[in-house]
Amino acid sequence: MKRLLSALAAAGVLVVSGAAAAPAAAAPTDGGRLPVKPVPATQVWTTRQLSQPGTQSPVWLRMEVDQLVPRAVIGGTPNSVKVTGKIFNVGDRKITEIDLRLERGDPLTKEEDVKSALREPVQSELVRQPTFTPISESLEAGQSAAFSLEVPLSGDDPTSLQITEPGIYPILANVNGKPDFGGRARLAALSTLLPVLSVPGGGSVAAPPNPAKVTVLWPLVDRPRLVTSGPPGEAVLTDDDLAQSLSLGGRLHSLLKAYDSAVTSGLASSVCVAVDPDLLRTVEAMSKGYRVRDQGPGRGQNEAKLWLDQISRLTAGRCVMAVPYADADLVALSRAKLVDLGKLAVTGAEVVQDVLGQVQALPGVVWPEDGLLDKQTMADLMAQGVRSVVLDQSGVADAPGTQPVRLQDADAAPVTAVRIDSLVSDALRGGSDGSGGLSGVSTPTETKPVSVQNALAALTFRAGFQGNGQNVVIAPPRRWNAPVGEMQVFLDTVKSLVGGGYLAPVGLDTLVSGATVPEQVGTLSYPVEAGAKEVPPAITAGVGASWATLQSMFESMSQEDSGASQPADLVDPLRLELLRGVSGAWRGNDAAALGSIAIGQEEIGKLQGQVMVIEPNSPILLGSGDSPVPVTIKNKLDVRINVRIVIEDKPGIKAKQLGDLVLPARGDRLVRVPVEVLRSGRFSVNVLLTTPNGVVLGETVRLEVSSSAYGTITIVITATAAAALVLLSARRIYRRVRASRLPKVEVPEDASSVTPEKSSTS
Repeated sequence: MKRLLSALAAAGVLVVSGAAAAPAAAAPTDGGRLPVKPVPATQVWTTRQLSQPGTQSPVWLRMEVDQLVPRAVIGGTPNSVKVTGKIFNVGDRKITEIDLRLERGDPLTKEEDVKSALREPVQSELVRQPTFTPISESLEAGQSAAFSLEVPLSGDDPTSLQITEPGIYPILANVNGKPDFGGRARLAALSTLLPVLSVPGGGSVAAPPNPAKVTVLWPLVDRPRLVTSGPPGEAVLTDDDLAQSLSLGGRLHSLLKAYDSAVTSGLASSVCVAVDPDLLRTVEAMSKGYRVRDQGPGRGQNEAKLWLDQISRLTAGRCVMAVPYADADLVALSRAKLVDLGKLAVTGAEVVQDVLGQVQALPGVVWPEDGLLDKQTMADLMAQGVRSVVLDQSGVADAPGTQPVRLQDADAAPVTAVRIDSLVSDALRGGSDGSGGLSGVSTPTETKPVSVQNALAALTFRAGFQGNGQNVVIAPPRRWNAPVGEMQVFLDTVKSLVGGGYLAPVGLDTLVSGATVPEQVGTLSYPVEAGAKEVPPAITAGVGASWATLQSMFESMSQEDSGASQPADLVDPLRLELLRGVSGAWRGNDAAALGSIAIGQEEIGKLQGQVMVIEPNSPILLGSGDSPVPVTIKNKLDVRINVRIVIEDKPGIKAKQLGDLVLPARGDRLVRVPVEVLRSGRFSVNVLLTTPNGVVLGETVRLEVSSSAYGTITIVITATAAAALVLLSARRIYRRVRASRLPKVEVPEDASSVTPEKSSTS
C-alpha cells in the first residue's frame, strides 16, 4: 500500500477521485517546494477502467471526508465508526444509485504484514463487505451531496465490520454508482488502516510490562529566504510567504501551536524541537522590520515577533536540537571538499542560544538530510566535534532493531547513532514514491500526501503488538505540512498510548547524553539511491568558486582598530548565504538552487564593489617618458584591505608592477604608478584592483593618457643614429687628413717631350 494511508483530518479534508487525472486542485505551493498555507489532510485516489486494463476511465466522483471517528480504537470508545463528508459529481453526466460502504480486511498482527500494507494496497478483496448505504439517489453534473455513515465495529448488524479481535485492520471506503449510458461500478475508493487495541465489549491487548520508549522530533524547518540581514529595517527576503506561514493558520504557526498542546498535555519530555538556525535568523530579522526583494516593505513583522516570543517561551528549559544551518546537504558539501562550509553548517547551537536567549540546543548532535551520512562526511563531522547523530534505520547496517548504536567506524571517541523508526516515520512521509494501487485504485495525484492515519496505525502496532522496550524515534517530514488538527490528533494518540501504559516517553537528550555508550555496534550505510538525491556537483561547484572568492577577500582584510568592525562581520553573513545554496530544500530543484547561489554571488559582488578605482574627470597628461600615472583608489568598507593595482599593458605604454598597498577603512589613496611610455600620443589604459591573491575588486576603469614625450626607444634610436653619423663624419675627416699628409710626386713641366726607351727586344 504505497501512499496508502491517508490522513483523515479532524478538521481537514480527504479527497477521493474517480480517475487518474482527477481534477482536484493541488495544494498551494511555495517556490515549488513548500505550501504557503497548510493544505487539508488530503489524499487523492483514482479509479481505473476495470473492464479495459491499462486505460483510464472518465472522472466521475470526488469524495471529501471531513471526519473519521475514532482514529484509533484504544479503549473506552463507542462501538462504531463514523465517516462524514461530501460526494461531488465532477463528470459530464448524471450519476444515479450512489452508495457507500466500509469494508475491512484481515487484521495485521506481524510487522512484515504492516510494512507490506504501508507499501502496497491490499490486492485481494476485503474479507468483510457489509451492506451498501445509499448516499444519494442521483447527482447531476456539478452537483454535490453531504453524507454521514456510521457503522458498528462489532456485532451482527448487516453494516457491521464484525471486528472481533485486536489488530491493524485495512479499511476501504467504497463508493458505487451508475453513470448515464454505463453500468454500475466502483467510482471512487479510499484505503486506510484502522488500529484496534481494544474491541468494544470484547478482547483487548494488555499494556506490556516493558513498554516501547517513544521520542518525537518536532521539525521547525523552512526553505532559505533571507538575502541580507543588518540593522532594523534593512533585512531583505526573497519573498513574503513566510509571513503567512507564521500567521494564524499558517504551517509554522500550526507546528508551534501543536507543540504547545504537547507541552501542556505532559508530552514535553518526549518531544524535541528540531529547528533550523537559518529560520530563526530570518524570523529575527523580520521581527525588526524588513523588505522584500523588488517589492518593498514586508508585512510580517508583528507575526514574526509573536512567533519568536512563543518559541522562546515554549522551548525554555526543554529539548531543542539545531539541524544543519539552512538544512545544508552535508554529504554534498563533503563530496565537494567544502569542509569549512560543512563545519559552519553544524554550529547552529550557538545561533539558537543567540536568538532564543536562555534556550540551550543539544551540543554536538546532527540530524542530516534524509537521516543518511557516508563515511567521509562522518569523518568530517567527527573532526568538528560531533559525537551524536540521528540517522534513518537504513543509514545503519549490521545492527537490527531500533535501539541507539555505537558506530564502529569511529576510530577516535565513540559516536552514538540514534535511529529513526522507519515504520512510523515513513508512514508520516506518505511512502517512498506513491506508486502502486488497490484493485480499481491507482496512484494518488498528490506526490506527498499527509499520512497521519498511517503513522497512527504503525505507532499503535509498535506500542500494542511489539511493546518489548524498543526505542521508537518518530521524525515527521522535514517540512511537515499537516493541518494543526492532524498534528494534534497524532499527539493526542501518543498521549493516549502513554496514558494506557503502551508507551514510555524518553527525551532525545537522554539518548545522546553520553552517560552510557550503547552496547550494540553498527556501521554506516549509505544507500546507492541516496546519492542520486544529493545536491548535484554542478551546484556545489558554483558554491565552491564563490567560497574561494570570499575567502580571498577575507584574508586580505584587517581590523582598523579595536573599536572598528571586524572582517568577520562583513564576511560571515555571506558565508551563510553560500550555505543556503546547498540547502536540502533544493533537492530535485536545481533551478531554485542556482537562483539561491546567484543571490549569494550578487551579494559577494556588492562586497567586491566597495573597493574601487576612481575614474578621473579628464585625460591624464604625462610630461615625460617616465612620468607616473596617478591612480585614485577608494575603500568604502569598515575594515582595512590589502590591494594590488593592475594596469594592463597596451601598445605604446608599459606599466611597472607595484607591491601590495593598504587601503584604510572608509578611506582613499592617490597612488602614482610608474610607467614607461614607448611613443607619444593618446592611450586608453585599463586599471583594476585585486586582492593579493588575484580576486578582482570593483570594476575595471579606463584611463585616458596623453603623452607628448619621446619614449626610451625613440631616444635610443635617435642617439644611435647620431652616434653613427658622428662616426661616419669622423671617418671621412680622418681619411682626408691622412691623405693630405702623404708626399707629393714631381711631374715635369713638359711631360710630352719625354720619349720612352725602346725595349732591347725591339
